[in-house]
Amino acid sequence: MGFLKNFFQNVFRDEAHAGGNSSFACLSEDELESHLGVVRYGDFVLTDAVRPSYDLEVVPTDGFRHDTYRDEENNVAVPVLMAAASRHRLFEIFIDLLDPLGSEVDVVLETSHRRQGRDHVDLYREHIDMPVLKSILYDYEDLLLNDGCTGIAVLNPSIPQEVQFDEHKLLIVYGQDLSAYERVLADHDLPLSEQMKFITEAEHVHSSSEKYLQQFEELKLRLGMDSLCDSSFAG
Repeated sequence: MGFLKNFFQNVFRDEAHAGGNSSFACLSEDELESHLGVVRYGDFVLTDAVRPSYDLEVVPTDGFRHDTYRDEENNVAVPVLMAAASRHRLFEIFIDLLDPLGSEVDVVLETSHRRQGRDHVDLYREHIDMPVLKSILYDYEDLLLNDGCTGIAVLNPSIPQEVQFDEHKLLIVYGQDLSAYERVLADHDLPLSEQMKFITEAEHVHSSSEKYLQQFEELKLRLGMDSLCDSSFAG
């Protein structure tokens, strides 16, 4: 019942359709408790970070698809891979997706703790050795998997390519040649499904806690971060 407790104490709603009616609006406490207590949809097991809408407009599932990020300011279209995976293998896929970025990278931590709606703060760290970064990330696996207010991006500006493990616990890769990342996803038996939908494409709820806020502050210090930034590819 950890998610339910966090829902009543700390959760905020994130609606994909502006002005739409929330599927949670008319639920009884028992109905809400029942829905938020569901962690498995078929073979897919959720982390504690996010839950889908009550009407299950999007049912969580394993897989990945191709997409495009359009940078209107620079009139550039950047290829994107978007992936979702069950919690038992999600973190390892993220770690393996970092390898094509090279031996030295930059890191962005994203936080929406104690902020409203979709607002978030990005913190930046340049030039960290990949083995050092991976060691730190393993120490904070629980935070990265289960906190709905923490996201992280790892990038190599010289390529340029970026791997995001976002607040929704989706894996998102940006860059012009993504074949190496596709091989990583295939090695983990994630199916290519160009028509799949992700939890961000419908109403959903995030969960966090004071424990995770404290762990976020610790991770920020471990990474030596103290400044704000704009994300490399996506806001």
